[in-house]
Amino acid sequence: MKRTVTLLLALAALAATAQPYEPTPDNLAARREFSNERFGIFIHWGIYSLFAQGEWYLNAGINEQEYAKSASAFYPHRFNADEWAEAIKASGARYVTFTTRHHDGFSMFHTATSPYNIVEATPYGRDVALELASACQRQGLNLHFYYSILDWRRADYPVGRTGLRTGRTLRPDYDSYFAFMKQQLGELLGGRYGDVKAIWLDGYWDHDADSVPFDWRMEELYRYVHSLKPACLIGNNHHVSPLEGEDFQMFERDLPGENHAGLSGQDVSQLPLEMCQTMNGMWGYKVSDQNYKSADELIRLIVRAAGKGSNLLLNIGPQPDGALPDTAVARLRDIGRWMAQYGATIYGSEAGCAGEGAWGTSTQQGKRLFLHVLDPKADTLSVTLPATPRSVTLFGTTNALPYSFDKRAKRLTLPLPAQRPAPDAIIEVLLP
Repeated sequence: MKRTVTLLLALAALAATAQPYEPTPDNLAARREFSNERFGIFIHWGIYSLFAQGEWYLNAGINEQEYAKSASAFYPHRFNADEWAEAIKASGARYVTFTTRHHDGFSMFHTATSPYNIVEATPYGRDVALELASACQRQGLNLHFYYSILDWRRADYPVGRTGLRTGRTLRPDYDSYFAFMKQQLGELLGGRYGDVKAIWLDGYWDHDADSVPFDWRMEELYRYVHSLKPACLIGNNHHVSPLEGEDFQMFERDLPGENHAGLSGQDVSQLPLEMCQTMNGMWGYKVSDQNYKSADELIRLIVRAAGKGSNLLLNIGPQPDGALPDTAVARLRDIGRWMAQYGATIYGSEAGCAGEGAWGTSTQQGKRLFLHVLDPKADTLSVTLPATPRSVTLFGTTNALPYSFDKRAKRLTLPLPAQRPAPDAIIEVLLP
């Protein structure tokens, strides 16, 4: 009888762990808040910035022990968390995603798991993640933490398709590595860093070429994160459809439903969406990469993301001295001026019922439909609407625009003003 009871209890426990993920009410509220924010800033910063060759430098065949010595030279004397937060706030962004640990395994926060962290391994000796968390709180910015689940240095990480030439000792032990990750995530979510709103995971794709599928035990890791903080959102940059336990879906270098970069062929889910993109070409600081996108191009990207019901997470790679690049700060300033005037058409919006086309895209808040005309050469706009509009105006004015509406085809047509704002002329349509 005792053996039978034990077996039944074991089966019940197994069934409980296999239950589909059901987000808590607080988690659902956090999802809504996240979707309403629409614009965030990504920060890729680590000891790799010292080499000024981007965040993947260790993967280029550098010996990991020689690479690790750079930590002793990392002294970002110009780092000022409040200046970062103020510049980000001025851009109109509502949240920050900070790289706490990238693939090189260096922790940009104080951790008890290893001395290989910014407090113990560098002469700087300060927890920059903690300082940024405090600065974001002062500015009213929500904080998300990026965390790499792959590691190019640790011996217990089961090596995948990257980090093959770092000269590390290999003693793969995923139980050990998994316990390490759990301890670090526990530190990040334990309260020291305040109300962390999301965990942004990366590196799952490191095992996408394995002949035998690798079991990352993601659902177990997700359950652990949610046990620590049920409202904490989890996203995973795995380039596949969302896994059980995830709270938002991300797309790398492409808008949802597009795949120009070759990383985002997955279907678009019903979860909150986020697209991440660089300001220039690299994520981490690269001295030769000055090919910054223009402010107008970045604004159009924010608008197009919102038109697809998605957030834009726009990346900055700080310099090794801790300062944000001057060009990046200038872009933040220019975006901020536009968002201050037109952000009401972006924040809290959803994909508009008019869809998108060569002319631009649409966003919507209830009965207010915003037609974002992004094509400067367009002279006429023609879109399908669910009903006859109550009014059609240039956003921010009360001046009615001339238009015609075909009730049978439910088609709105209007000539576009020859003189209109760039890079986005916004026409507001009030629906019945």
